[in-house]
Amino acid sequence: MPPTDSHRGLRRTGVIVAVVAGVVVVSGIGLRAADQHELREWTDEQAIPTVAVVTPTNEGDAARLELPGRLEALSRAPLHARVSGYLKNWTVDIGAPVKAGQLLAEIEAPDIEQQLLQAEADLASAEANSALAASTAKRWQSMLGRDSVSKQEVEEKAGDLAAKEALAKAERANVARLRTMKGFTRIVAPFDGVVTARNTDVGELISAGGAAGRELFVISDTRRLRVYVNVPQVYASQLNTGGQASIVVPDQPGKKYSATVESSARAVNVATGTTLVQLSVDNAAGELLPGGYASVSFELSGGARALRVPASALIFDQAGLRVATVGTDNRVVMKPISIARDHGAFIEVASGIEAGDRVIATPPDGLIAGSAVRVLEPTAKEADAATAKDKPRPNAAG
Repeated sequence: MPPTDSHRGLRRTGVIVAVVAGVVVVSGIGLRAADQHELREWTDEQAIPTVAVVTPTNEGDAARLELPGRLEALSRAPLHARVSGYLKNWTVDIGAPVKAGQLLAEIEAPDIEQQLLQAEADLASAEANSALAASTAKRWQSMLGRDSVSKQEVEEKAGDLAAKEALAKAERANVARLRTMKGFTRIVAPFDGVVTARNTDVGELISAGGAAGRELFVISDTRRLRVYVNVPQVYASQLNTGGQASIVVPDQPGKKYSATVESSARAVNVATGTTLVQLSVDNAAGELLPGGYASVSFELSGGARALRVPASALIFDQAGLRVATVGTDNRVVMKPISIARDHGAFIEVASGIEAGDRVIATPPDGLIAGSAVRVLEPTAKEADAATAKDKPRPNAAG
């Protein structure tokens, strides 16, 4: 082969290699640029948080408000000692029914008895002195008519009589006081009821005016009970005197008792934001125990209905209590709210949101107003479950 053809072949080979290399380089740069573009798009897409939203729900036109309550006896009387001594005996124990005036216990008080004997002796002496002074004053008054004594002497005898009569009156009052105190050695029931506590025993030293809460007996009238409930302020105006409620207690499963709203404190406790409401319930059968816990259910037929959202939707920061909602443009809108009731798993919101708002169920950290979000669409199974949940159903509270 001539030298010219050989050189021409080498050049052709070099050109082909250069073209192939250029194609490879250009293809690599293109693929890298495409990868970077896809990565940038993926990163931008991941920067938009995906959130699940819920729609606030309410309980319809007739909701039931369930609150814890405390049962108390209609009348409760702790009985303390008025005299000091030793407990001589007691006649009733806890759980025993008693009648008004029935003897519960006796206190042996020898000091009171001796003081009474002394007071009676002092009274007898004072009455004798008063009688003598009266006789003397009468005699001197008669002698004044015969000018046998001076008028000043008669007035002195009259004054002595007045002093002796006053002393006798004081001694008489002292005897009456001690007799009354001796009557307090008998501890009796102030009204018909049940003995709910006995904190003494035979031979115990009884001190009058002892430490606070040191009662000997407690008598409670349990034929009718009071029920005290702390009602949130938002519901207070819906509970009127004479309204009805139902209560259940843990020691009587399956039973409900009807109660009547009797009165309200007409004031809000600044610490709890609640109003104290008093109800009464009949307990003629004695099934309800004073001092026990009760679940009280009120029927609310009027007034504003609080909307329910999950507790996880709440945001509490320096701006206060809020929830994050999603607007029509899929951007976050922060709304301040006020809570009506806290049920633990969900919250009743008194104000701040509407029934049609899309509330973010679990707001991610760093979520701010105006930021874009992607709404997670519920699956068909979740949608069916939500529809079934929103359907009216009987209230478990009755």
